[in-house]
Parts: sequence; structure tokens; C-alpha cells
Amino acid sequence: MSNSGSSRFSSEQVEYAHAVRAFCNREAGTREQRDALTDNGRECHSPELHQKFADAGLLAVSIPEEYGGSGGGLVEQCLMFEEIFRGLAPLHGAGTSHTVAGIYKKFANEEQKKDALAAISSGTVMSISISEPEAGSDAANISCKAEKVDQGYRITGQKTWCSDAQFAGRILLVARTSRGEKRHDGLTMLEVPAGSEGLDINPISTMGGREVNDLFFTDVLVPDSAVVGEAGGAWKQVMAGLNGERLVCAAQALGSAQRTFDDLLDYVKERKQFGQPIGTFQALRHRIADIAIEIEAARALTYDTVLLVEKGTAPADELVRRTSMAKVKMTEVAKKVALEGVQMMGGYGYATEYGMESHLRHSIAPTIYAGTNEVQREIISSTFGLR
Repeated sequence: MSNSGSSRFSSEQVEYAHAVRAFCNREAGTREQRDALTDNGRECHSPELHQKFADAGLLAVSIPEEYGGSGGGLVEQCLMFEEIFRGLAPLHGAGTSHTVAGIYKKFANEEQKKDALAAISSGTVMSISISEPEAGSDAANISCKAEKVDQGYRITGQKTWCSDAQFAGRILLVARTSRGEKRHDGLTMLEVPAGSEGLDINPISTMGGREVNDLFFTDVLVPDSAVVGEAGGAWKQVMAGLNGERLVCAAQALGSAQRTFDDLLDYVKERKQFGQPIGTFQALRHRIADIAIEIEAARALTYDTVLLVEKGTAPADELVRRTSMAKVKMTEVAKKVALEGVQMMGGYGYATEYGMESHLRHSIAPTIYAGTNEVQREIISSTFGLR
């Protein structure tokens, strides 16, 4: 959260953002600390740090008080993720956990809420699994099957690109329980313990580290009580959470963009060529000014949209359009800042020692997940009647 944007928020929200920033600076503020927490950058999530974050009362900010949280909303959630990503704190599992929490808050029964939301509040990581090899952007093509059997469901099939499953205590699975007239009919959300017999979790190696997984289900049995929400109604439940998911993605990208900019600014002020700091050369000064403008413009779009969604008074099409716009703009600004950083730092931008190449690697995936930016553009154009 920048000083220029703090007027949008209450004093309590500002204090919370500062508390998250202080935690990240204290626990993961140095390269040495982060390397120790992430196996030298190979992991995106530290279970140890996640538990500390929960114990400090910072994790469950948007979970209702009766389930162990602080009772905040989407604003606090976005402030949290902006600061986590700005601080480079390896708390990737916090994102998937809050996505799952949002679904439980809206659709779970009271017993499920008491159990799952309290677990998330106390530090249990949860993951959500939707994508399959033939069902990415085309999520209605899900084929992983959950067959009804006596007193439960038998799950068979494959899922992919499942974030943080290797750390999760539970996985919220979207599986096919029936076929209907429409392609997205017959999908159901089921809670699956990560240690279930017949479930294999295989990490996928990526340029961003070990953050996603293939999941293989071989006759995995779950009880009837594992259904979250309405059997056959998962599509509606997934769609209901998309506005918040896009804005959390935008907030994460904002934090990343700001950290990349901060690191770049420090570098151009210190690095000297021809007897003076390279940041004094007009070519670089103007590029620095341009990316600063881009960040602030995208920040305004993101948080103005967050506040609009919180109010809940705008037409549905406007909310969908604005959240998709924020997701596209902020993730592409983050990637642009990182590309500019590598270019302005020259060879040092390419070297692992300085971290700019890491900023670039981690700026790419957000343009793909939470709905690719190409899909977001389709959504935006459709709200203008272009179908």
C-alpha cells in the first residue's frame, strides 16, 4: 500500500497493512532469510512461516470472527496479499486457502464452516483443484469423475496445475457427478483430505519454482458430508468467487510490481557509469517515470474496483468488467516492470545475485492463472454486448 493510496482506507485497514509489512520485513526481509525458508528459492511456500503468520493473527483477516478470523472483507484481503508479495514472503498457500475460505463462507453448511474456516484460521493450508489436462480455460469440460456409492462418492481421474496441494491439509475438488443438458451441469465440489488413500500428488517443475501439481485419483472414497454446497451446483459456486479471485490476483501483482520497482530504483541510484549514477541519465529517468505512472494507474483501478465490489451496489456486468480489467492491467504492468528492470540493469538484471530475473520469472504466471488474460479480454468485450 503506497502512501498516496492510503486515503482510500480506514485507519484500522492501514494499521493492518503496516502490521503485515512489518511481519514480512522481520521474518523474510533478507535474501538469507528467504533462501532458508524456500530451499534457496525452489519453494514458493514455507509451512513454518505460514504458521507464524497465522499465530500472529494476520492470516485470517477476512474470515468471520466466529470461526477464528478478524471479520474483515475483500479490502483487507487484498491489502494482505499486496504486502505479502511486496515483501517476497513465501506464503503462497495463503492465497489458495483464502480462495477456499471464500467458497466455504458462501456455500458450506454450518458444521463445515466451523470445521474448515477454523482450520484455515489456525494455519491449515487448503487447496482448490479445478483444471484438468483437457479442461483449463474450458472448465466446463471437466471429466474427473465422482461416482455416487453407498454413503459417499468414489473419485477417479486426473487434475493438473493444482497450487499448493503438496502443503495442503485438504483439497476442495471440482468433479463430475452427472451429465446434464448444459456442459457445466453436474459438477460438484468435494472436500478431499490430502492424505486420502488412492490420491497421488506429483509436483510439476516450473520456472517459478515448486508451486503446482498433478493430482491422480484412483478410487478415492469420501463420505456424503464431503459435498460442499449443492451437489451438481459447483459451476455456480465457482463463478460466484471469480470477482474476488481476480482482484486478489491483481493485488498480488501490485505488490510484486511495487517491489520490482523499489529494487530497480535502488539499483539505478547506486550503479554508476561514466562517473555518475545511471538513474541520472534521461533515457532511464523517463522510463522510471513511465513505469511509476503505470503502477499508480493500475493501483487506482485495482482498489477502486475492490471498494466497488465491497459495496455490492454496482450492476453485475460492471463488476465483472472492472474485475477482469484490474486483473489484466495489474498483471501486465507487473510483467512490464520486471522486463524493464532486466533491461535497465543490463547483465546484472540477468544475474541471479540481484533478484531481478526472479521478479521476471514470477511475473509471468499471474497473466495465465485465475483465467488467462486472453479469456479476461473475452469477458470484458462481452460486457459491452460483443458476443
